[in-house]
Amino acid sequence: MDYQTNLKTLKPDKEFFIGIDSDGCVFDSMEVKQKEFFIPIALKYFDLYGISKILRETWEFVNLYSIYRGGNRFTSIIKVFELLSARKEIKDTGYKLPDLTSLKEWVNTETKLGNVNLRKYFESNYDPNLEKVVSWTEAVNKDITDWLRNIPPFRYAKQSLNKISTFADIVVVSQTPLEALDREWNEHGLKKFASAIAGQEHGTKSDHIALAAKGKYPDNKILMIGDAKGDLDAARNNGILFYPIIPGNEEISWERFLNEGLEKFRKGIFAGSYEKELLSEFVKSLPDKPPWQE
Repeated sequence: MDYQTNLKTLKPDKEFFIGIDSDGCVFDSMEVKQKEFFIPIALKYFDLYGISKILRETWEFVNLYSIYRGGNRFTSIIKVFELLSARKEIKDTGYKLPDLTSLKEWVNTETKLGNVNLRKYFESNYDPNLEKVVSWTEAVNKDITDWLRNIPPFRYAKQSLNKISTFADIVVVSQTPLEALDREWNEHGLKKFASAIAGQEHGTKSDHIALAAKGKYPDNKILMIGDAKGDLDAARNNGILFYPIIPGNEEISWERFLNEGLEKFRKGIFAGSYEKELLSEFVKSLPDKPPWQE
């Protein structure tokens, strides 16, 4: 299926457009997915139980508590092991970390970083090290599908979506696999608000916005809502507005958007000092330096 064509052919129904991230932004699912699925399955498939504590600390920094939060899982795992390899505990013990050379080669050449494309690449470029990555990522998807349920939206998120839908087209802009997005938005009655749901199969978040919105709406009537630097980058790459959901203060962020930000966007007074104030708070919440380097 040509997923990107689905975004290209979207036609404006409303005057405004809002792209919204999903995990950690609409749903309080980032922590549980990383801590209960991604990390335990990585320990298993990469045989890393000997460094469980240090792996967890590094993984959580990259995927939850830093500027790397919310990235594509394949670029994120590369970052995890890059930081791990530089840690004194690993250098001193000579602990052997996974060889991700093949994964890096794929990431550097593939534009749609998803499980299906990784498996295709692996089947035509066999490498036992890459096989571990394929097994890990497919196991993550399977276990999340089999077990993860009843993770509700953040308070005020559904109210905001309902209000947004009265004047703006909504597209989910995410690096989560499409199957999981579709299931989660359906489970909580949110899919009815979205014109489309874009996941990792559709390309990058920047791609999603460029295909679904750029040139179809004035730039000052396009807004991205997200909780990670990658969301901000997607907005900036497309020259559009950004509203941050601050990690750790998600409910406050949604309440502020519902009662304040949304109307400023609608009235055309969002850009400028208001957006700058929000971004200042957002940037402070996402450090680029790990605590063990301080």
